Amino acid sequence: MHLLGWVVFAVKSALSAFAGNNLMPDPDSKCLVINGKSGYVRDNTSWIVGRIFRDFERWMHPAIRTHMNSILDQRFAFEKSQADAISPGSGLYLTRPIQAGLCVAVYRAERPGFPSRDLLYYTGFGVSILQLGIATIPLGVFGDWSIFLITASGIILSIMTCSIPQWRKEKWACRTGTNKKILLTKGNGSQFVILILGGAEGPDLEDLCAGKNWQMTYLGQLQLAVLAALWIVLLITATGIKQHTWFLFAVCAIGIFQNIYVAVTWRTPEAYGVPLTYKEVIGGVKVMDTLFQVEEAYPHVGRNMLDIFFPGNLRPDEAEKWGDFHASARARERVINEQEQRIK
Repeated sequence: MHLLGWVVFAVKSALSAFAGNNLMPDPDSKCLVINGKSGYVRDNTSWIVGRIFRDFERWMHPAIRTHMNSILDQRFAFEKSQADAISPGSGLYLTRPIQAGLCVAVYRAERPGFPSRDLLYYTGFGVSILQLGIATIPLGVFGDWSIFLITASGIILSIMTCSIPQWRKEKWACRTGTNKKILLTKGNGSQFVILILGGAEGPDLEDLCAGKNWQMTYLGQLQLAVLAALWIVLLITATGIKQHTWFLFAVCAIGIFQNIYVAVTWRTPEAYGVPLTYKEVIGGVKVMDTLFQVEEAYPHVGRNMLDIFFPGNLRPDEAEKWGDFHASARARERVINEQEQRIK
């Protein structure tokens, strides 16, 4: 429990609800969201997706890191050979590049809305027990029950504030089972692209990133208003304590450090309620070659990344190859349509 922080948060949430805004904050990490079939590009407005993309290099599958290191090694070997060709031995003075080519990580989305319980989840219980333990010291030694009452009330109010159903509605505000192919990237110059394949029960990440504006019900507004009022009453009560205040200070200090730990610690997509299953990684030293490989494996997806990474004119051979991909995709679509017509 961090008393002052919770009071500010509760009041801000109540005011936001009455103003018709969402409870979920804006994303703290920006990325582009590309529909793999239509090519439509939008900015992400989902806080959850922003956090998943921000921490990707920490939770990504080990095979992706291995593949990325092989790309960097190939790039380094090429640069050394070029340098040695100009001036023998000069390649020894080069340093290994930290970025080269493009790496597309392919994941399949599973059913959303069921966050896994990681270490960060359980730290909340541990910190609450520790705070209650500190608050019982003045009660047992001096018979002062005020610190324990403030601490216990704050923990109960924090649990109630986080249990409002509106949080779940806004966190996973999307359809499921649309089978869309969605790309997440920072744009031109980015090292990684995440390709997420929607499954039979997988979330529609394009919906999620669009950020539906859920209308807060009167019951939800009433809940937030009551909680904000209770937090203010608790703060006023805490300011009236004159004895053994160092124990209350210790309780709040532990809450502050726990908040800092939560803010800086990365989490997996499963912990955010968006389970992703690793499928494969596609990448090469040259970005255009990577897009060719993606297009071969997932028609339309590579083509819809082309304007992001190559906004200018293409070379004649590149334009010809993309024309071949387009013709193949059209032929494949005609075959599928004919099969569907026969079934009907």
